[in-house]
Amino acid sequence: MVSTDRFLAFAAMSLLVIVIPGPSVLFVIGRALAHGRRTAVATAVGNVFGSYLLVVAVAVGIGSLVERSVTLYLAVKLAGAAYLVHLGIQAFRHRKELRASAMATDSTQPARGDLRTVLDGALVGITNPKGVVFFAAVLPQFVDHSAGHVPLQMLVLGLIPISIGLVTDTLWGLTASAARGWFARSDRRLSMIGGAGGFTMIGLGVTVAVTGRAD
Repeated sequence: MVSTDRFLAFAAMSLLVIVIPGPSVLFVIGRALAHGRRTAVATAVGNVFGSYLLVVAVAVGIGSLVERSVTLYLAVKLAGAAYLVHLGIQAFRHRKELRASAMATDSTQPARGDLRTVLDGALVGITNPKGVVFFAAVLPQFVDHSAGHVPLQMLVLGLIPISIGLVTDTLWGLTASAARGWFARSDRRLSMIGGAGGFTMIGLGVTVAVTGRAD
């Protein structure tokens, strides 16, 4: 179905694109700084889930439509940007609710909000302009039309960047949450890092809104 040469070539292309931090990476880092390791990992999982929905959209032809339509592209981009700003504002508003004592006992508390966190990450992943462009413009180039089953080939190839993204996003999140541990020794430091995470997401949202296609 998918030749080894095409598979490896797309893997190399995916790695080159993913190692350059984009909205998903910065979002995971922002959530890690604001809320810690558990939220960072759940966000990374949500991100790759949302990204794979983009792969599915491209496989059935919707992704290319979004890429060709300026109106739809702007709608997707601005929706993602607005949501990032909203999450950043919420993180900043609630920064003083972070407490070192709460973090110390966090591992003994029942899981709360994991599904919501995954859904937040998925929404950012599916509205990520970088992902829309990559899957709509690059993915189809590695499909062998003569082999048939084009949608299935796209779905299989799409697993490559998804797998790479899951690993790298998780590593980014764990690294950021580890640095957050130093701040957890003080409520004041923790409040500062929560605010920094919020500002990171707000800045990312603004960046996503003002960059991209000019047509």
